[in-house]
This record gives sequence, structure tokens and C-alpha cells, in this order.
Amino acid sequence: MDKSNSGIKAQDSVILFADLQAGIVELTQTNPLARLKTGVRALARLAKLFDIPAVVSGIRGEDGSPVSAIKATGRRTLLLSGVATELAVQLPALTASDLGYNVYVVMDACGGMSERTEQAAVLRMAKAGATTVSVMTLAGELAGDLREPKAQQAIGILYEMAKS
Repeated sequence: MDKSNSGIKAQDSVILFADLQAGIVELTQTNPLARLKTGVRALARLAKLFDIPAVVSGIRGEDGSPVSAIKATGRRTLLLSGVATELAVQLPALTASDLGYNVYVVMDACGGMSERTEQAAVLRMAKAGATTVSVMTLAGELAGDLREPKAQQAIGILYEMAKS
């Protein structure tokens, strides 16, 4: 494995928050709503801390607008969050994987309709090259040297997330 391409780098990442809107987010069955909101909030705070652009989208049709917005950033690592994992997360993950992006599904910032169908979606995304990750792992990887001020702020975000 080529180590130079491993790891998540803030300067090459973009986050897609997919279909996290009222009326949809409450449908989560695999991640309790309060926990989902905590994960999404922590992911958004990490994006702000590390200057990671975010694209917010709802399912509107197959016009490709979220992928176009992601492409416009020039970044090649896509971090995904959304409800439902089986649709709003899986479809952009498969498309981005096909387009050569490094795709990471941030599982604690996602919610599925059932354990069974979410697991099927995760397996399909993994087969296409996507990787699952948690907010905690992501924060640690983005933080790098834990003695740095930004790293300390990232740890603070995780601490607040753990208390929620």
C-alpha cells in the first residue's frame, strides 16, 4: 500500500451533508436522533476548525448538483454524512468512488432506515472503494500533532461530543 495516499488530509477534503433536513433526519432508525445530531454537529465544527468546505444537499433528483459542487472545490477526499445511509449517502458515495474520489462515510453522522438495509448499503459502498470512519477517528487524523492548538480544539470537540 502506498503510504503517501493513506490518511485523511484537511486540505484535500470536502464534506457532503446529505438530506439532513427536518422530516427526514427524524426517520433514522440505526443511529438515535440525539446521537446523530451530536455527530453531525461535531463534524460541522471540525469542518470549520480545519477549513474544510461543506456541501449541503437534499435529494432532488439525479441532476448531479452535489457532485458538481464537490468537483468545484478541487478536493479529492469526500467525507459523507446523511440520512438515509441507504439512499442519500450511498448514491453520492458510489458516484464519487466511480469518479476516483477517496470516499469516507462518517458513520456516527449518518442514519439508516434499518440495520439490515444500512449494512447492505455499507457493504456495497465498501465494495466500490468507500471506507467507513467515525467522527472521533476523523478528528484524530485531522488533528495530527496533539500539541498544536488546532489539535487541542479538535480534542475539545470530541470531549463535548462524548459528554452529549
